[in-house]
Amino acid sequence: MGLIDELVENNRRISSGLSPQHLDVRPKGKLAIVTCMDSRLNVFQALGLGDGQAHILRNAGGVITEDVIRSLAISQRKLGTESVMLIHHTDCGMQTITDDGFRSELQAATGTAPSFAIESFTDVEADVAQSILRVRRSEFIPHRQDVRGFVYNVTDYSLSEVKVEND
Repeated sequence: MGLIDELVENNRRISSGLSPQHLDVRPKGKLAIVTCMDSRLNVFQALGLGDGQAHILRNAGGVITEDVIRSLAISQRKLGTESVMLIHHTDCGMQTITDDGFRSELQAATGTAPSFAIESFTDVEADVAQSILRVRRSEFIPHRQDVRGFVYNVTDYSLSEVKVEND
């Protein structure tokens, strides 16, 4: 049995012991969190969040891409969120690659250059600051005044805020 089969079985066992519930699609905390897909970051545990409190958007590096802007626009305009929390982390895999190097690797492996941006970075704090500015400057995001960014330390589980002057 593969890992996915094990997880499906875990779900059967867990869900059979739970009472049905209905949570509103609108997060209670009116918060959207953008973070990395890194498996070491358990967002719910790290922030003490419960089900139904926030939208969680994850991608490689937690960077603000066009698709993240799309999701944040839907989250705010249709689902009631008003605040955005950005969380990058220490020891991120996106710091170990370069845009040109990974793009070349993909092209060599497939024969096609990717149309998407790679968005690698070397300085995690600088990338958080850039991400904050990307959200604050997007005309598609109506609530841009409460956008804050943090770096999560994967060793000691702490958050450090990255401050950006008003642009």
